[in-house]
Amino acid sequence: MSENVAAVEENGAVEEAPVTEQAIPEKKSLLTPFNIFAAIVIVVGLYLTFERFVYGLGAVTNLDDNNPWGFWIGFDLLSGVALAAGGYVTSAAIYIFGLKRFHFAVRPAILTGFLGYFFFVIALIYDLGRPWRLPYPYSVSPGPNSVMFEVGLCVMLYLTVLFIEFSPAALEWLGLKKIRNLVVKLTLVLTIFGVVLSTLHQSSLGAMFLMYPSKIHPLWYSQFIPIYFFISSIIAGLSMVIFEGWLTHRHYGHLSKTDHSLYDDFVLSFGKAAAMVLAGYFMIKVIGITVDHNWHYLFTGYGAWFLVEMLGFVLLPCFLYTIAFREKNVKLTKIAALLTVIGIVVNRVNIATVSFNWQLPSAERYFPHWKEIWLSVFIVTVGLVVFRFIVSRMPILYEHPDYEDHH
Repeated sequence: MSENVAAVEENGAVEEAPVTEQAIPEKKSLLTPFNIFAAIVIVVGLYLTFERFVYGLGAVTNLDDNNPWGFWIGFDLLSGVALAAGGYVTSAAIYIFGLKRFHFAVRPAILTGFLGYFFFVIALIYDLGRPWRLPYPYSVSPGPNSVMFEVGLCVMLYLTVLFIEFSPAALEWLGLKKIRNLVVKLTLVLTIFGVVLSTLHQSSLGAMFLMYPSKIHPLWYSQFIPIYFFISSIIAGLSMVIFEGWLTHRHYGHLSKTDHSLYDDFVLSFGKAAAMVLAGYFMIKVIGITVDHNWHYLFTGYGAWFLVEMLGFVLLPCFLYTIAFREKNVKLTKIAALLTVIGIVVNRVNIATVSFNWQLPSAERYFPHWKEIWLSVFIVTVGLVVFRFIVSRMPILYEHPDYEDHH
């Protein structure tokens, strides 16, 4: 292509300066594979949303009186809350345990946690319906003796905490310095409050299943299930931060000014922590089976699937994390994180769906409708779109130029 000619006036004279084609920035196409996929999922998801709220649960789910809890509870609620634990885990590691050299990981983790909890609430509205009644348990008809009341209250408060913790990035983007500085002063208080709330509701989500000793298979039901849920949420938080950081730096690494060696140190350190917590989790699960005298169930079909969960998604990632830390292998750590994230989802779906009503005849067992799965994918996709929008515009992966010396 021939060169364009630009008129440049200098000292009263007009000179011609060539402007090459490279000086004109190229516009990125919106027709990327992800955007096309997201558009399809969102369009169909909006139609299914219309069906759900106009025609009821029966139009989009296979739920019934025997199976009132389905895929949405196991995937959207239980898995979503566990995988959003990266916010409190990372904040505690940096602000309470003093790992301040990893401060660059806080905002991505807080953002992931905030969006995870926010869209978990959206997903819960799909399951419960009547969103205008969400405040009722706390204003019109409180039920403080209910585990669900405690879960709802803690989630509501923690979502507020996450919003405030995330707000400095948005306030820097908007140029509201005074409010931003005020919020930053609350960081330690918010971190401690967030850890307390997370400890309560992560364990209470497991405590909800204590009400169903005859409905859940003995290999997944235990008197220790609240402890299992809390400890596995720590594992989920550590692994999700590694996994989310892997994907974020792969696509938005050009925005980050973090030294590569420091990022690798962060991944290996969190991987080491995940290995230790995984080992502890495996041991207490073995103790739980022993205390409840459930070893004979391992020789059944359910037992085989339980062993897949424990050996393939707990013990194997634990060994991979350990080897990766010893060999300083960042790539292997990320693979272990991916396996662990999948394992958390498998565990939560097993408890809420696979092992639920295990004694019913197969013809009466619940299997999710494709519309349930699509709506879950729809909510996750919207969350990813919002995450990409925020990361590409706000100071999440980098320090705002006005605050680079504040940490």
